[in-house]
Amino acid sequence: MLTRSVRLVALALALGTSIAHAQSAAVSSAYVPSAENVAARQWYQDAKLGMFIHWGISSVLQDGEWVMNNRGITASDYESIAPHFNPQRFDAAAWVRTAKAAGMKYITLITKHHDGIALWDSQVSDWTIPKHTPYARDIVRQLADECRRQDIKLFFYYSQLDWHHPDYWPRGTTGKTAGRPERGDWPRYLAFMDAQLTELLSNYGPIGGIWFDGMWDKPEAPWQLDRTYALIHRLQPAALIIPNHHGAPLPGEDVQTFERDLPGANTAGFNTTTIGALPLETSETTNDSWGFRLHDNKWKPIPTLIRELAEAAGRNANFLLNVGPRPDGTIPDSALVRLAAIGNWMTVNGASIYGTRGGPVAPRRWGVTTQKGDTVYVHLLDTPDRVLALPPLPKKVARAYLLADQSPVAVVSTADGITLTLPRRDTTTPDQVIVLVLGAK
Repeated sequence: MLTRSVRLVALALALGTSIAHAQSAAVSSAYVPSAENVAARQWYQDAKLGMFIHWGISSVLQDGEWVMNNRGITASDYESIAPHFNPQRFDAAAWVRTAKAAGMKYITLITKHHDGIALWDSQVSDWTIPKHTPYARDIVRQLADECRRQDIKLFFYYSQLDWHHPDYWPRGTTGKTAGRPERGDWPRYLAFMDAQLTELLSNYGPIGGIWFDGMWDKPEAPWQLDRTYALIHRLQPAALIIPNHHGAPLPGEDVQTFERDLPGANTAGFNTTTIGALPLETSETTNDSWGFRLHDNKWKPIPTLIRELAEAAGRNANFLLNVGPRPDGTIPDSALVRLAAIGNWMTVNGASIYGTRGGPVAPRRWGVTTQKGDTVYVHLLDTPDRVLALPPLPKKVARAYLLADQSPVAVVSTADGITLTLPRRDTTTPDQVIVLVLGAK
């Protein structure tokens, strides 16, 4: 993920807008998703909530996943961190149970971040957790096996950017202090990347998809996306390609993701405001950091995270919420508290999120709507008074009630729309959900 420094955010903004232009000629426009892929897209949109996991040897320094770049650590010096990575408390089963208890339907795991080290036993690289650390075990294998046992879908994050590999050359906008020789073979790097992707897609069973990051580092480079995307779709036709390049969707891609942003909002400053026709996703952190940072105590309030989940759903987007485990493999207690609270809220209100699409009323200052069939869910995130006016809906409202306790809600319909008289609200409730059951036109 992108660093939060102003310099790189501004750079990403400047470069992100050019990605679609730079790559459009390189990607075949003939891509037609397979039947398996279309079904996977629908499953994904129904799932709505996932867990993002940023973890690796960078956690040893306890200063985020960008620590190698931010501290100007050379690749050779960074390798000295690996012998200190020995997460004896890592428990894949516990991670998956935590995600499921939070109401999450899938997990997106970092398999290789920008520091280049693989969390699996890659046969095309010695720079891996099994080969370079005393832990010496395949983390991807453990989590893939456990996700299968507990019936939760697993996606693989893969960084196209690599601060360690000598053939990632010419250099991009980051990783300039890695101390690598100023030479390399770009086609050889792309072949290496495709070889690693082949391993991930061939050796760990069916996966949900590949979540790409880092192309923004050098958007004008000849990435040969057509070749890489075709490889993925050939090896696993149902796997979704989710590229975090901050630009408009390109042919061959299956989901459009927005980092730290609701679709089209671009409050982060580096995302596109263009919303394509693909399934959508918002990724967000539980505090300020993606990877574990010891002194990051800026944990987002639980109501804020629940509202962001509802805001995303109301904009037809999934919500991918990140955790950054400690060096020992445990998830921080402050993150666990928030995940448990989200799970409790979803137990009561999940019907208004799972399987829904953006509702008939566009997002308003008071909140959003979601819809499933003839049921509309009104998510009241901010209601200054007890009367809410809505525009006309496609059908008449046959019944209105509060989702939490099924208590009726008074509704008056006119030619100009409908008016809801809202029940008194507990001020601690982050999202009060009103159910509107639609009848005849």
